[in-house]
Amino acid sequence: MTQAVTGPDWSAWQESWDRQQEWYLPDREERFRVMLDMVEACVGPEARILDLACGTGSISARLLERFPRASSTGVDLDPALLTIARGTFAGDSRVEFVTADLKDPNWTRKLPHDSYDAVLTATALHWLHSGPLRTLYGQLAGLVREGGVLMNADGMPDESTPRINAAERALRHARMDRAKAGGALDWSEWWQLAAADPVLAGPTAERFAIYGEHADGDTPSAAWHARTLREAGFAEARPVWCSPSDAMVLALK
Repeated sequence: MTQAVTGPDWSAWQESWDRQQEWYLPDREERFRVMLDMVEACVGPEARILDLACGTGSISARLLERFPRASSTGVDLDPALLTIARGTFAGDSRVEFVTADLKDPNWTRKLPHDSYDAVLTATALHWLHSGPLRTLYGQLAGLVREGGVLMNADGMPDESTPRINAAERALRHARMDRAKAGGALDWSEWWQLAAADPVLAGPTAERFAIYGEHADGDTPSAAWHARTLREAGFAEARPVWCSPSDAMVLALK
């Protein structure tokens, strides 16, 4: 009798990615909850979403669990994370994924829709320097419909409070050290596992050829993001959530 061949356990890869990200971002789920609260408040539960720099589809997964009649377009350049995303959502007509480089001035032409109710992104745009990010915000202003929103959750430190920042960082890193001693995976270790997986090995090699170990972007303040989004064409913009180290800015078209 031949044994059935099974494919990768995409749910296990999703869980592993979430745990690795939470090692760095213990408030990650709280950010997602507030993000979806504001989706519901501003554009409703049947929204068409652009999941920007979507990675494994973390935002899309939470969006569709909470709002089953929503739909999502995930955009990323990372072939390994997109492999996990496409495997996870295979057969789900509410989700589609697009491979695109956000630094390409023509990347929006690859999208299946001309406008979206909301653009959502988290822990991703710090890969861009301020100049390209300003350009990207201008492009996104053209994609968000009138009355629609953009939300960006990321590290947005306030450089005017260096002692507060140092105290928070020391506590956070002490907790990370304890979690690491308990077996938590960091970024490099997670990618080592992906590189050893028969299905993800090729896409992971492609990913490092594109990005290297990590891109060298900027982390401007929440005030900079809000101001730049207004300059890009959004009517209102301000932080709607923050932790001691991160923030989420919402811009309303």
